[in-house]
Formats: sequence, structure tokens, C-alpha cells
Amino acid sequence: KKKKQQQHQPIKNNSTVQAVHVTTNYPRLCVHHNTMKVLLCGGGNAIHVLSSFIGSKPDCDVSILTLFAGEAGRLSDALPEEGIKCENDLGPDTYGKPVAISDDPAEVTPGSDIVIFAIPSFGHQLYLEALKPHLKPGVILGAMPGEGGFDLCARHVLGDDFVNKSNLFALETLPWACRITEYGKSVEVLGTKKEIDVVITPKGGESIDPALKLLQKLVGKEPIMEPACNFLGVTLMNINSVWHPTISYGYYRNKDVTKHMDEPPLFYQGADEYTGEKLAKVSDEVLELKRVLLEKYSGLDLSSVHHVREWMLRSYGDDIGDTSSIHKMLLTNKGYRGLTHPTVAVDTPEGKKYLPNFKYRYFSEDIPMGLMVTRGIAELAGVPTPHMDDVILWCQEMMGKEFLKDGKVAGKDLASTRAPQLYGFNDLDSFMKANRYVEASASEDKQESRKQQYRSKRTSSSLSENSCTLGRESFGYSQ
Repeated sequence: KKKKQQQHQPIKNNSTVQAVHVTTNYPRLCVHHNTMKVLLCGGGNAIHVLSSFIGSKPDCDVSILTLFAGEAGRLSDALPEEGIKCENDLGPDTYGKPVAISDDPAEVTPGSDIVIFAIPSFGHQLYLEALKPHLKPGVILGAMPGEGGFDLCARHVLGDDFVNKSNLFALETLPWACRITEYGKSVEVLGTKKEIDVVITPKGGESIDPALKLLQKLVGKEPIMEPACNFLGVTLMNINSVWHPTISYGYYRNKDVTKHMDEPPLFYQGADEYTGEKLAKVSDEVLELKRVLLEKYSGLDLSSVHHVREWMLRSYGDDIGDTSSIHKMLLTNKGYRGLTHPTVAVDTPEGKKYLPNFKYRYFSEDIPMGLMVTRGIAELAGVPTPHMDDVILWCQEMMGKEFLKDGKVAGKDLASTRAPQLYGFNDLDSFMKANRYVEASASEDKQESRKQQYRSKRTSSSLSENSCTLGRESFGYSQ
């Protein structure tokens, strides 16, 4: 799969997308009178799981849009008659099949009720620009996960007016650890998280309940989706931006990265005690930033921002065998078993060997769209981040990039990030107010009331396991 990913090149503009024109349509076995139209954007591990989960529901039509060259054709060719098989860790396997797979937004976007991005965050703007002419106001649109600054990117591309009339959401992380076992045919859920945060900005300031219930129905009973405080909280609680770069730094920090390896090393289970301690220290710096922001803005809600240790306990719970330290938690988490560092295979006189893949999303996504966003906010807030800087400086050297320069967010590759400095923010107040983080916190009591109402309704309601009709009707969609 990794080899295939390396061969995929994103289509650069809409004209190229129009020219490729690969659309495969599949007949519905049965038609529900009130069908929800779901558009999945991407073609990787998470899209395989979502296609199987949602495609198995009788009242959902799932389409897939991928803007990576040739991927729509490859996925269509690989898809079996019964659909994509998902081997679930919590229940029976599911089989789901999309009704269409395309690389043309005009073919699959119009009329979509919900649009889910499960793509590297550096592709968010590309997809938003491609979808923009075909989206209807009121759509539920978001990312799994929503890396730092997703809301800024959406407002930049779609405009404030459209975003305010629609439902924007982002998950702090994927609902599961998963991997494709056979491309286009089967995927395995290695571990389902117990609980994850989701931020939703509903249209016109309405209740988050309908969108929250719908998202919960689409992914299943677990993980339980807890309403996050706001988009700023999700940006700071970007677990991937702490996890992936720091673990990579910890593993390779004293190694010759040009030396061939016999096999890809274990990612989580290969971490040492130093790496566990470094993760804790980077997370400590994020919590110090949280403390400073709360001190400056008394009404700000950042209750969704937790230490990585707490996040792991909330997410995996009993799947972790030893909770005595972050290091031990990494080694004994069932959901992490067998996962390896991203590598590239190379042929040598001694046979196939492996080298680190510093172009993988753990670097190309989690640094510029993740840790650099947090680092930029910390700079505006005057919060020192020496441990975060250690990770960023090492990663940017491996990537051949420059994000930090002389201790400032001012490197030559700033334009490839979503750091607030890219958007011209040089003081904290302007950043907080222009992006409505402070304004959003002013209605903190109202937001908390919505959260409590949802939790109460969730425990008392018994919704049909396979039906998405409630969510659709709640949004007033026509038949």
C-alpha cells in the first residue's frame, strides 16, 4: 500500500480533474425512500473503513471522490462485487459498496448531504476548491481528523457566508487504528478508540445535536463522540502532531538514517523510555500554552485539551496492558500492535532493504499542518517550547524544509504550513478575535448546555443501529 501511495500524484487543478473523467457507477441493491447522500474524499485506510461501514447501511448512498491521479480507476478495478470487507475488532465484519467512484467533483458532489475528508491535510485546500462550485448550503462538511487550522482553510476557500450557513466539523483523530489488507477489497480495524472529541460549528448557531447524532451513527456505537469546546481546542489537541513526529524523532535521533534496515521497524512498540518522556514534555508545553490562553481570556473554553497520557487512556482504555508510563502504554496498546515506521523499499546486492520515508504524512502533514500551527500560536502567546522545537528542527532537517528559523516561525517554507503567521497574524489578540475564538468562548454557557443536552439525549434514546434517517430529517433534507 505504501508503495502505491508513493506513486500517487495529486491532480493540481480543476481543469486536470475535469480532463481525467474516471467515474464508475454501481447499481443499488435496494433503494431507501429517504436516502442520505454521503461523499467520502480520499482513497486510503480510513476511506476503506468508512466505505464499508456507511455503504452497508440501507439508507445511505456512498460515493468516493479521489483527486489523486489514477486512483479512481485503480479503486474501481479492485472493488469486488460484494463491496469492501471490513474486519472489525468489536463485532461482525461488514461489507459496503459505494454507488460511485470518481475523480470528477461535478459527477459525485452535487446534492451531497455530508462530505467527509479522510485525506492528508495538505490536500484539504485542493479538495475544497474542487468541491466549492458543487456544494449546497447547509451541507455537513468536515475532516477525519481535522488537522490544525482546518476551520481557517475552510473559511479561506468557501467564505464566511457559506461556512456560517453550513455545518463544519472536525475530529481530533481517526475513530480507529486501521490498515488496508488488500487495496480496494478489504481493510482491518486494529483498534477502535473508546472516546474521541469532535468539534462542530452548526449552521446559523443552531444546536449541534443533529450533526453530532449523524456522525455517531455513521461510525457506529464506538468511539463515543464527545463535543469538543471549539476549533482552537481541536487544533491544540492534535494528537497526531505530537505523536508521529515525536516518536519518529525519538527512534531515529541517534541513528544513521542513510543506513539500510532489514525490515520496517515497529513504530509504537519500538519506542524507548526517552521517547515516552519526550512525548510527555511536548504535551506539557501544549498544556502550558492552554494555561496562558485561559489566563488571558477568562471566558475561553479549552476543556478538550488534555495531556497525551489522558488522551490515550480515554481513547484506548482497557486495550492498554500497562499504564505505568507513556512508554509502557505505547508498548502494550493492542490497537498499536504491529504498526511500523513509514519506509521506502530499496533493492541492494544483499536483497530488499528499507530506508525511512520522510515524505510520509507523519512529516509532510503532521509538522506543517499540525505541530507548526501549535508552535505558531505558542509564539504569539509568548510560551517557550524547547522540546517542541527539538522535534521540529530535527524533522525539518530530515524533510529538507525550513519552518523555524532563528527560533521564530519565519522559515522559507512557512507558506506550506497553516501557522497563524502565514495568514499575517503577529499578535495574539488579532488572531483570537479574527478567527472568532474569543467570540465563540463568549457563548460558553450556551455551548456547555448543548453538550449536556446531547449527552442526556444520547443515554435516553434508542436509535436504530443501521438508520441515518433521523439525522437527515433533522436537517430538513428533502426526499
